[in-house]
Amino acid sequence: MALTSLPVLDLSALDQGAAAAEDFRSRLLAATHDVGFFYLTGHGLGEDEVAAAFATAERFFALPLEDKLEVEMANSPHFRGYNRTGGELTQGRVDWREQIDLGAEREAVDDPDAPAYLRLEGPNQWPSGLPELRETFTAWGERCSAIGTRLLREWAVALGSAPDVFDAAFADRPSTLVKLIRYPGRREGDTTAQGVGAHKDPGVLTLLMIEPGKGGLQVEHDGGWIDAPALPGAFVVNIGELLEFATSGYLKATSHRVVSPEPGQVRLSIPFFLNPALDSTMPALTLPPSLAAEAPGVTRDPDNVISPTFGDNLLKARLRAHPDVAARHHPDLVAGSARG
Repeated sequence: MALTSLPVLDLSALDQGAAAAEDFRSRLLAATHDVGFFYLTGHGLGEDEVAAAFATAERFFALPLEDKLEVEMANSPHFRGYNRTGGELTQGRVDWREQIDLGAEREAVDDPDAPAYLRLEGPNQWPSGLPELRETFTAWGERCSAIGTRLLREWAVALGSAPDVFDAAFADRPSTLVKLIRYPGRREGDTTAQGVGAHKDPGVLTLLMIEPGKGGLQVEHDGGWIDAPALPGAFVVNIGELLEFATSGYLKATSHRVVSPEPGQVRLSIPFFLNPALDSTMPALTLPPSLAAEAPGVTRDPDNVISPTFGDNLLKARLRAHPDVAARHHPDLVAGSARG
């Protein structure tokens, strides 16, 4: 029977005894081996926290354009800040959404001999017209980091490794990212508008909270697309290319996209990306024989080579998605890319 909806997992099962925890890990493996996506309930974030996050996001997008352009991504060599609608590309096509990117707050790296991907480290841009944005989403990022770290430890055990096998990659300067995204409705008669085009996430895992009552997210599966609308209070969780790498393809990084809302409608979402330090290398796990037999290897795509070093993957993705920022701040990298 064809899959028509994403699996639903309850994180609170981990606190309900050994049998419930083992069942959770079994279902976690099945979901991310077969689909690469699932809904996560029981994560501990309350309705009031979720409502406050969306209310703050709404206030940001309601700011006058000049206030949002104060923190435009084009000002940041670290790819932090605001993109107006149409300011990002996926697969070379324009994504119909506006957003702000809020990464791990760091000092810029000024070593000219450092790897190019360390240019992504640096401070965020915070809008002066909405000072509460920083407090709200710094706290949101901390809560999501704790949830994601707990999931990683359960994956590790389910995959036959020690629960702390991934810890070293995240111990020093993890590369977290919160995005606030607003998808405006498509134009009348336009049935092809992409809110964001089909893609895989380049890191480890994503926790996505979708505005209640909204749809649009679609997940690729067996040659078709599964609709993944908001489930009240639940995150949509998906793994990225680094977990595929770490498990020789047993866990599956899956293509997904967002279809633009109907004309006159708007959709908000808040994805959180849990990723290791830019210069860290994810461990390649030794899987139990029963799992290794079903690990097809890492996806080989000459246009999207997966590196075990997260910084390589992220820099590649940023340069492609934001060519204006790349050309303004990193012309040497753009020239190198053009030469192949």
